[in-house]
Amino acid sequence: MGFRPFVHRLATVLGLVGWVNNSSAGVGVEVEGPRAALEAFLLRLGAEKPPHSFIQSLESSWLDPVGHEGFEIRPSDPAGGTTALILPDLATCPDCLREIFDPSNRRYGYPFTNCTNCGPRFSILEALPYDRPNTSMRRFTMCPACQAEYDDPTNRRFHAQPNACPVCGPRVELWDRHGHRVCGGGRAWLTETARAIRAGKIVAVKGLGGFHLVVTAHDDDAVRRLRQRKRREEKPLAVMMPSLAQAKAHCEVSPLEERLLTSPEAPIVLLRRHPGSSVAPSVAPGNPQLGVMLPYTPLHHLLMAELGFAVVATSGNLSDEPICTDEREALERLGDIADLFLVHNRPIVRHVDDSIVRVMLGRELVLRRARGYAPLPVQMSPPLLRALAPHPPGKPEAPPPTPVAPGEDAPGGGSSILAVGAHLKNSVALSVGTQVFISQHIGDLETEQAWEAFRRVIADFQRLYHVAPTRIACDLHPDYLSTRHAQGSGLPVTGVQHHVAHVLSCLAENELEPPVLGVAWDGTGYGEDGTVWGGEFFRVSAGAVDRVAHFRTFRLPGGDQAVKEPRRSALGWLFERLGASVFDHGELAPVRACTEAERVALRTMLRQGVHAPVTSSVGRLFDAVASVIGLRQQARFEGQAAMELEFALGAEATDEHYPVLLVEKAADSRDPSRPMLLVDWAPMLDAILEETRREVAAGRIAARFHNTLAESVVEVARRVGEERVALSGGCFQNRYLTETTVRRLAAAGFRPYWHQRVPPNDGGIALGQVVAARIQTR
Repeated sequence: MGFRPFVHRLATVLGLVGWVNNSSAGVGVEVEGPRAALEAFLLRLGAEKPPHSFIQSLESSWLDPVGHEGFEIRPSDPAGGTTALILPDLATCPDCLREIFDPSNRRYGYPFTNCTNCGPRFSILEALPYDRPNTSMRRFTMCPACQAEYDDPTNRRFHAQPNACPVCGPRVELWDRHGHRVCGGGRAWLTETARAIRAGKIVAVKGLGGFHLVVTAHDDDAVRRLRQRKRREEKPLAVMMPSLAQAKAHCEVSPLEERLLTSPEAPIVLLRRHPGSSVAPSVAPGNPQLGVMLPYTPLHHLLMAELGFAVVATSGNLSDEPICTDEREALERLGDIADLFLVHNRPIVRHVDDSIVRVMLGRELVLRRARGYAPLPVQMSPPLLRALAPHPPGKPEAPPPTPVAPGEDAPGGGSSILAVGAHLKNSVALSVGTQVFISQHIGDLETEQAWEAFRRVIADFQRLYHVAPTRIACDLHPDYLSTRHAQGSGLPVTGVQHHVAHVLSCLAENELEPPVLGVAWDGTGYGEDGTVWGGEFFRVSAGAVDRVAHFRTFRLPGGDQAVKEPRRSALGWLFERLGASVFDHGELAPVRACTEAERVALRTMLRQGVHAPVTSSVGRLFDAVASVIGLRQQARFEGQAAMELEFALGAEATDEHYPVLLVEKAADSRDPSRPMLLVDWAPMLDAILEETRREVAAGRIAARFHNTLAESVVEVARRVGEERVALSGGCFQNRYLTETTVRRLAAAGFRPYWHQRVPPNDGGIALGQVVAARIQTR
């Protein structure tokens, strides 16, 4: 197809240097040059590609320059096997899209049209190699016309395993909530489904990796009815737009956001909503953003073209449960939610949710890695593993490991590690040689259905990659279900501290070698001292990860209940500064939000330290500030208070920040020569209380708070003295915080790094756990 010569021409025109080659994993390109030229290269790569080529997946990362000279087409790299590289499911390609809307084409209106450039992969695969008998399409025998396409090397359906047409392929039916057929065949299913959605009905639609619950996005009553039935009070719902033009009518769309929306991955993209958008307020209450995706299967394209307006397309489940994949299971689990069920008879082998991304600092940041991204591997850099691995003094460092192909064990065994992730936003990872295959998003392990999905994904990964892990890595928290699974596995277990895993995940993705200062901020993580960590700084050096600083601690009255009630975090924060007298300040929003009985109970918890764990969490600081300035006292979903604090910024533009106070704690008992830095929030709290008393605007306080956090990273980096700084943890999903921190670090002469393809939240923990376990085994 001439793809490598095209890349060479494009790079040369833009004055970039580097190389391009083919490998078993696809086309690899490394380009180096001015940032503007690199951004143009990324955008033009898809827009100007050869006419017969199709980019199945495009993942990019920004790396440090290495000083290439000229641009070369390197020889193909034959190393490594291809059998274990499973492609993700891919959005409908332009050729197939034209066919389903062409009345003269035999696939006109056919909702399962696909070719080698698009369609299901991961969601239908039962075993390797990727041949039709090993997929859920094996029950559909191709008709002569489809077989001829499949056998023709010049046809784009040559060896397209899911190839099908209306004569021989899967079919759609519309059912009522009792499983009785309403209609099917022809266009009746399309007409009736669209009619029901226009009337405000909720339709469960079986798609590529599971069911969506679909309702018109313009009818506030219909959306509220969906929320009530789904038991999802205020958490934002995803919206599917019929076209890019409609997305632009409702939201601001940058060129990079447009590329993401129309990419083969077709994720949900977080976009800023236009003030005049007709999307119902209850879709994303109080949120200036919408999570928007475009149709990505022929079925979705046909339905959205018939409707012509935006719909809510949220995951087909009750809150905290995994997405439904089977129509009979959907009738049971979604029967009290959906009015109708649009189903088909192509089995979904494994659940695959929609991925979620946002653009930050001119780059793609994946917040939920699933459809379109999973299970593509992340490469562990051998230099990183060598640099991190400890070796006895006086002995030479171990030689680099022999390269290992996917599906093979490393020499001597021991290369395959299973990491079981965290409790929330769970995903698991399996290492095969130096490749780490991160699973699709599983979710919070809060229900029996989620627990079953977790175990099913683990078994599925081991079967697909023909790997029996020799070690299992998990979080240190003894009560996490994932930790208990690891401990009951019978394998050697590597426990990895939650925030250390965050930092190692960021290092692995960015191919960073120590020394590095790692910053890990989130809501909750079990600390090595038994307290709740979440505002951590680590020096990552050869053979060691040392905690060098953290935020001043305070108590969380009620423990986990404080996550659901920001007022509790605020009262614990205020109590640490003001003592029990805080409960006498009825003018303070968190105190005012409690009944007298609640005040008595909370005061007792804090005074006696009973059911009030100690935390250094920055995530809980977000909750506390949101409560103190009156934004949110009780949260309806995880992270709501922190999100509203970010939204409160609005158009506020200031570099002002509160004082940052660093205090040296008593020396670490394990190493008396190494003091610990404490980021003391007391001056910030005093200033916020004073500004609240003076009724300073919430947006101004929110901006100064965010700026203070960014400034604290700079100050710790100065004291620790490491030039490179890696940012990880759920707090760095916050666009303003991340962009301000990166900007301030760069201005101060540091080199900041952050996540791109791997989520900064707990969805990326498993990658860091694998790295830690690999270090231990080496």
